[in-house]
Amino acid sequence: MNSYQPQAERHAFLLMEVLRAPSVLAELPALAEHADAALLTQVVEEAGKFVGDVIAPLNREGDEVGAQWKAGAVTMPPGFRDAYQAFWQAGWPSLACAAEDGGQGLPTVLEAVLHEQLNAANHGWTMAPGLLHGAYECLRHHASDEIKARYLGKLASGEWLATMCLTEPHAGSDLGLVRTKAVPQADGHFALSGTKIFISGGEHDLTDNIVHLVLARLPDAPPGPKGLSLFLVPKFHEDGQRSAVHCERIEEKMGLHGSPTCVMRFDEARAAIVGEPGKGLNAMFVMMNAARLLVGLQGVGLLDAAWQKAHAYAQERRQMRAPGSASKAGEADAIAQHPAMQRILDTQRAWVDAGRVVAYRTALELDTQKHHPDARRREAAARWCSLVTPVLKSAWTEQAFTGASACLQVLGGHGYVREWGIEQHVRDARVAMIYEGTNEIQAIDLLVRKTLPDGASALQALLADLGDDLRGLPEAGRTREALARFAQFVRDRLLPLTTGTSTTPERPYWLADDFLRATALLLMAWAWERVAATPQAPAGTPQAANAFWRWVWPEFDMRLGMLNATLSS
Repeated sequence: MNSYQPQAERHAFLLMEVLRAPSVLAELPALAEHADAALLTQVVEEAGKFVGDVIAPLNREGDEVGAQWKAGAVTMPPGFRDAYQAFWQAGWPSLACAAEDGGQGLPTVLEAVLHEQLNAANHGWTMAPGLLHGAYECLRHHASDEIKARYLGKLASGEWLATMCLTEPHAGSDLGLVRTKAVPQADGHFALSGTKIFISGGEHDLTDNIVHLVLARLPDAPPGPKGLSLFLVPKFHEDGQRSAVHCERIEEKMGLHGSPTCVMRFDEARAAIVGEPGKGLNAMFVMMNAARLLVGLQGVGLLDAAWQKAHAYAQERRQMRAPGSASKAGEADAIAQHPAMQRILDTQRAWVDAGRVVAYRTALELDTQKHHPDARRREAAARWCSLVTPVLKSAWTEQAFTGASACLQVLGGHGYVREWGIEQHVRDARVAMIYEGTNEIQAIDLLVRKTLPDGASALQALLADLGDDLRGLPEAGRTREALARFAQFVRDRLLPLTTGTSTTPERPYWLADDFLRATALLLMAWAWERVAATPQAPAGTPQAANAFWRWVWPEFDMRLGMLNATLSS
């Protein structure tokens, strides 16, 4: 089956026409020179060409051959190293990095589009540079001048890659249980010892050096999360000496065979502290939040890749007569003409395009948060990013898995065998629901940590902003009514949970998953209202919109009913 091909026309339509990115960027002095639709479109198109020509063709062999471990060294699948060298030398990792660090200073949203394309084309390969920009931002905001001088330019360019070393055998999402130790040395460095697991790209041959960012404890650190500090350990030091860091093995996984998931052992490795002692999570959250946006884009991209395969197959495969067919007697119709297949394909298209609108808007809000001259506008952008990122990460990674499985159904038995390649998307997508904070943790983050503590003021403001954004669109009444209804539900039913009258303190945790899902559906409705109000949409857009309102949107009332039922129980 042909490999994934980026759809630059759809990317550009949603970015330039639906979200009006040039107008948004024109308000940001640091990015105003890039507020040109022709420039933005050219970058999207050139990214698509590189991804389609260089990265996508490696996906099949990367899955079948996989990363290979031998005596502590990892060899990547054929073609992976050459593709990565071409990637960084062409300047793709440096798109959104600051010019003073050797980057191109372009808008974050272009990096978002690029990573959606990369993940759709070859999820395993893209795991290597997936953490790169987050590591760059982490060092840029928290590292000493000495560390920045040595590492920042290499990460900005992508010449070196980075890891995020958090998880330990006994400590997954509960980072307060981390035991890795960092002991101060006379020369000002630290001797770091411990074992980290599930480290994506902990060892490979793509680059000449790897920068490990590691959470660990100082000897006098208090227990729990407040005792964690962040340290940097390179694979090779400046003098060429290799660090005391060892890859003990790579995991045999359900999917992502092209990405080495490593068990890393640090044996008194020479480390430098990043940021202040005891503030490691603050520094690491810069990296984790960047990663969560990109994981949401993984979901969008993987679903699109599965849809492309299913859509192409449905045009060619002929089976039976479709209802209302005008074919001659005895002729079979393409399965794309059968309503059951149309429903599957159009529904996944609805999720893909809505996910793009939400993700691209989030990337634009990240730049707005950094660069807008108006403090109130920066505050609104920060609110969007805080509340929407966990929704994007959770809802669209779940849909990547369930939607890819639905797309496999279009191929029938041919989808279940490896020949057509769609089963790989199902396997690869599953892990995105787990890493960078499981989807359940994202739901708890949204409701318990970000909505209830401030009396839902941030969420209510977000809902009001979405409603105001749709004001003047004559067909958007149903979505504005739903936004108002959800705001009333939050005010009348959820907020009493914070008054101390509840005898079931665990109740918000029972509500969290349905709450996040309902929020995701509202964001999808907002996105499709925006698309519907934009003329000259690409082919297939009306069918996807119809599928959303028919077969996805009714779930909103179901989720609201489930929330009310849980509150009443």
